[in-house]
Amino acid sequence: MYRKLLTFAAAMIGFAAAAQAGDISTHVLNTSTGTGGAGIPVTLEMQKDGAWTEIGSGTTGENGRVESFGIDTEAALYRLNFDVSDYEALGDDPFFPQISITFKIQDAEREHHHIPILISPFGYATYLGN
Repeated sequence: MYRKLLTFAAAMIGFAAAAQAGDISTHVLNTSTGTGGAGIPVTLEMQKDGAWTEIGSGTTGENGRVESFGIDTEAALYRLNFDVSDYEALGDDPFFPQISITFKIQDAEREHHHIPILISPFGYATYLGN
């Protein structure tokens, strides 16, 4: 019985890791309010042969996250596009209505790439998270 439980647990851990392997997620955090940016449309693009192709899209949830774009990454150049033009917390006419973050994945074997963005009415920053 114990051995069966261990085998089942190992299989489930492997399944969870496989479900997340090579995917991309993002998180919009409004640094002026300390809350997640909800309702922000985000598109994910990949560059192939010099042209950008949309490979995923989502809208941030109440916590400001797009948990997954449902892709398997490969070594390539990627771009996240955030449309914050209607995000009320930045005001009626945000200084940065569209924010694009371009990043390069060299290690496609990495389990997950989390690209958060910190925003405020007059600035933004990003980093590779975990």
